Amino acid sequence: MVIPVHDVNPVRRTPYVTYALIAANVFVFLFMPGLAGSVAGDSSLAQYCHLQAFLDQYAVVPRELIHHQMPRLVPTGDVGVGPQGPGCLVGPPGYDKSAELSVLTAMFLHGGWLHLLGNMLFLLIFGNNIEDRMGHVRFALFYGACGYAATYGFALLNDGSAEPLIGASGAIAGVLGAYLVLYPKARVWVLVPFLVFLPLRLPAWLVLGFWFVLQAVYSSGTGVSDAGTVAYAAHIVGFLAGMLIAWPLRRGTPPPPEPRGLLFGRQARPRHTW
Repeated sequence: MVIPVHDVNPVRRTPYVTYALIAANVFVFLFMPGLAGSVAGDSSLAQYCHLQAFLDQYAVVPRELIHHQMPRLVPTGDVGVGPQGPGCLVGPPGYDKSAELSVLTAMFLHGGWLHLLGNMLFLLIFGNNIEDRMGHVRFALFYGACGYAATYGFALLNDGSAEPLIGASGAIAGVLGAYLVLYPKARVWVLVPFLVFLPLRLPAWLVLGFWFVLQAVYSSGTGVSDAGTVAYAAHIVGFLAGMLIAWPLRRGTPPPPEPRGLLFGRQARPRHTW
């Protein structure tokens, strides 16, 4: 997988919404229960149970979203001892959960540092141009719409699943789809792992098209061992939703600048003319 680090596509306005989304995701992640122990590698059963109770309340569950089958017993966050040893206690939920609202809250939850940093990297690089093209308010609505489309698409395909679904990947996939439609010829600096990380400057259609193909391959379970834990189908749905929403904006979108130079190494940097 190539790692994008920068795109050659300047913006006209400060992407306040993009920055706010990144800040909100990081803030929520830092205050998720059980995070400190898991990061330090010494997470306890109590921390695990607390995290499970938190996710059950704020993560989206496909079965709840599609069939509105709310569980009668949920993790309470406490630890107990049963016939098979210590474990997390369950009991009647002490809250009224809205399955539809959980789609929104789940978009700000992440399962680890790599999950968070990967999502925020893609949002930072590609989100600013989409916000610049759409405007602040429309971009915020677009981001949420793509997140909801991705989540509902995944839930419809897995309507019997009781596993919690978290992450901003579906919404960010929509941003990538919009970028592919609006700026296919924009150049993107990427790091390609080939013995060492080789810096290349590639067109956005190649970078994002390759990303989409990988999601499609991974969603079939090919080439990955964690296909059941990563919602690749949500990435695909979010990407297609972003493309569809952005399509009417193509005609009025100014093309990105065309940098000069080679496609790799230091010479690939744009040359200044005086």
